[in-house]
Amino acid sequence: MHREHTKAVRIGDRIIGGGNPVLIQSMTNTKTEDVKATVAQIKELESVGCEIIRCAVPTMEAAKAIADIKKEISIPLVADIHFDYKLAIAAIENGADKIRINPGNIGSAERVKAVVDVAKAHGVPIRVGVNSGSLEKELVKKYNGVTAEGIVESALDKVKIIEDMGYDNLVISIKSSDVMMCARAHELIAKKTNYPIHVGITEAGTIYSGNIKSALGLGMILGAGIGDTIRVSLTGNPKEEVKSAKLILRTLGLRKGGIEVVSCPTCGRTQIDLIGLAEKVTDMVEGFDLPIKVAVMGCAVNGPGEAREADIGIAGGIGEGLLIRKGEIVKKLPEGELIEALRQELLHWEK
Repeated sequence: MHREHTKAVRIGDRIIGGGNPVLIQSMTNTKTEDVKATVAQIKELESVGCEIIRCAVPTMEAAKAIADIKKEISIPLVADIHFDYKLAIAAIENGADKIRINPGNIGSAERVKAVVDVAKAHGVPIRVGVNSGSLEKELVKKYNGVTAEGIVESALDKVKIIEDMGYDNLVISIKSSDVMMCARAHELIAKKTNYPIHVGITEAGTIYSGNIKSALGLGMILGAGIGDTIRVSLTGNPKEEVKSAKLILRTLGLRKGGIEVVSCPTCGRTQIDLIGLAEKVTDMVEGFDLPIKVAVMGCAVNGPGEAREADIGIAGGIGEGLLIRKGEIVKKLPEGELIEALRQELLHWEK
């Protein structure tokens, strides 16, 4: 099911599915019970482009904290519940905009129904999450191991349990740390259901390996027209997850806006701290929402020519550099003034 044709599901004041833009999620790593720290982190994530936030709800205190957190934030909040159905109910009653459960972990049908009834009463969608790491033994046996087919069957079984209870305000997520298996599972499930799909490569790893695995996995899945909301899972500051998600969506042409920074590889001609310069420029442009390309070039030989495709750029030499606009040299500046000159150009850029 291509994302244009998935069912539209409302999460707070946002809608996923139905051809709406793919929304970026992240997850707090603060203790949800610590309202102040959690709110501070959510606001920080919002500032870099997070559109839906998920918080772990391991205790009743955390479920109750949702009410206070919600008063301070302006993006929808998803409560993540693993085992205790009472926590799912409390999270909804305290204002969660969506809950994430695996019905297989919640226990008996009565417990699942208790959660579904409260979700229905509050109009709160349920994200049915299945992870390759917790696939039922019968399905592992049926498919001779953990497979894409097994993950899909498990997810659709869970969906049917909730549908049979008279509720279809659902989002599906099927995750695996095996990128190719994950991509295959999404391809299969998209043919069998029209529920919106939350996409992520689970346990992707550290910033370096996690970014590569997520970019490949999400690239394949989103590139095939599947996926309505995404999370890049990284072992690191959640801000990095949001930045990576934005870049993946922009690279796939699913998101406009934001400055794209291009930089040349270092070579023997480089006579400036190009790596440091490119990192500083990348950080500096974070706050701008201009649909332009900024080039950071390492030498004055090829710099102007290579930067021609960019809207604006800088090229470094020995202790000095050039400010370039559309391949034309605007002015020569000391190395220490390059970033500020670039920032001033961006501040006065006509959209």
